[in-house]
Amino acid sequence: MKVAAVQMISGPDVAPNLGNAGRLIAEAAAAGARLVALPEYFPLIGAADEARLAARETPGTGPIQAFLAETARQHGIWLVGGSIPLSGNDPDMLLNSCLVYDDQGRQVARYDKMHLFGFRKGDEHYDEAATIEAGDRVVAFDAPFGRIGLAICYDLRFPELFRAMGAVDLLVLPAAFTDTTGKAHWEILLRARAIENQCYVLASAQGGRHPGGRMTHGNSMIIDPWGEVLAHMDKGEGLVAAELDPGRIAEVRASLPALQHKRM
Repeated sequence: MKVAAVQMISGPDVAPNLGNAGRLIAEAAAAGARLVALPEYFPLIGAADEARLAARETPGTGPIQAFLAETARQHGIWLVGGSIPLSGNDPDMLLNSCLVYDDQGRQVARYDKMHLFGFRKGDEHYDEAATIEAGDRVVAFDAPFGRIGLAICYDLRFPELFRAMGAVDLLVLPAAFTDTTGKAHWEILLRARAIENQCYVLASAQGGRHPGGRMTHGNSMIIDPWGEVLAHMDKGEGLVAAELDPGRIAEVRASLPALQHKRM
């Protein structure tokens, strides 16, 4: 089965970002991808806190969710909707949520980002906890092509999250990694999660200089259960695609049954 990761350089306005996402999803579907993943913050990035709060949608309704559902149905694909801002419990905060739609346009899973990024180095600093509510639920779901686990960006640094999913065939990780941390750790962490969990990893990233000046790392990639990179791009908008082989998962787990040897 072919899967694809969409890489974007989203800006602060929702409409053009949806247009770019739709174009890239169509390219992936035309190339034969049955599952397509968008990056974190694909509808808007770099906007002021007030604008991001204003873009929040109520779960189950809103133009971004309608776009995701209709696009999945139109192309007959499973669509992992990167992350979008949803309303949560706190009226002054938002949830950073990954929604999944099946090939009929039905929402089948939702994951709210659990680990909120904080970083300070020189003039570069981020504090997601100032505006984002942390999720509290590990999410994995069944699809016709296997069991899929969901995580978002900074979650990548917490291997216990992935272990809590149980055995999965594919991990999907939308991200907007900073270029600073991405250069140092992005590929290493992705390959580690694939090796530890003996599964495929699909990482769809923001990648480039955004209108507000932020630089994201890009380097969307697909990794096999042995930790080999099957497809990769550097920066810029585009997509990467690869075939997933269930036999490869079985082969790796049979030859090195690490998941059976867990003691904790």
